[in-house]
Amino acid sequence: MKAIVCKAWGLPDTLCLEEVASPIAGPGQVRIDIAAAGVNFPDVLIVQNKYQFKPELPFTPGSELAGTISALGEGVAHWKVGDRVIAFTHSGAFAQQIVVPVQSLMPIPPGMDFDTAAAITLTYGTSHHAVVDRAGLKAGETMLVLGAAGGVGIAAVEIGKALGARVIAAASTDEKLAVCKAHGADVLINYTTSDLREAVKAATDGKGPDVIYDPVGGIYAEPAFRTIAWRGRYLIIGFANGEIPKLPLNLALLKGASLVGVFWGEYVKREPKANLLAMRELMGWLAEGKIKPHVSARYALADTAQALNDMAGRKVTGKIVIRPNE
Repeated sequence: MKAIVCKAWGLPDTLCLEEVASPIAGPGQVRIDIAAAGVNFPDVLIVQNKYQFKPELPFTPGSELAGTISALGEGVAHWKVGDRVIAFTHSGAFAQQIVVPVQSLMPIPPGMDFDTAAAITLTYGTSHHAVVDRAGLKAGETMLVLGAAGGVGIAAVEIGKALGARVIAAASTDEKLAVCKAHGADVLINYTTSDLREAVKAATDGKGPDVIYDPVGGIYAEPAFRTIAWRGRYLIIGFANGEIPKLPLNLALLKGASLVGVFWGEYVKREPKANLLAMRELMGWLAEGKIKPHVSARYALADTAQALNDMAGRKVTGKIVIRPNE
């Protein structure tokens, strides 16, 4: 089979496309023929050794995938060859096949295509954990989403609307904001042409947002935090800007506000039952049409480096996927 291999830490262009042996399913494992693999910002960081998860070299990057079970390991029950499944794994998804433990599997709902199935796990899982679990967003509250046109951003917008909240989407271009509007955002702010702090104040009549969802960090964190409502919750998702902001903590004191960390990968490991319930709720919302992953581009396996470069260059809206057999 073909797989992308990271042999040394570096930029995406250093990745290699190689022919490797097909993996063999061991006890409690299944082998999946991968139809689509989701691309996420952590993938850009992992190959550069800049992420919390640090695999041993060499390895195949990619953490979320959808495909068809092609082999069962010893002792596997409740699954069969031919089942269409979603899986989340630390690595190995940018390949034609992968072996995963059965605990990593979810069935693909009837009618869902592979691209959508490969695009829902990390972004929507992260945003559900953040918005529902960590922030406790309620109907009638207001949430500001920074980087709202990205994968986790659009997921947060849709989840906020599913909960009955008012959602303010902030992004860097009008084209990206048009995507946010199509996914339900109530108010749009272009933070490269507008003063973010003043625009948020105007959009909330000076009260500020109850929840701020921030996967960007950098220069927008402090002006956003200065707008937060009394008892507001500031969700720290990540730092796509590349800079970890330094916030004056007196701002939290003055607003009675909370800084709330969100690390979905650790949540999945520590609270698997809670994560399973969250994924079931997301699948229900998907069936009801309340959420719909936005897959903006598809890449062949040979173009994986380009996919990661596009992600790093902020050229992506919503999700992009790799199709290993194209």
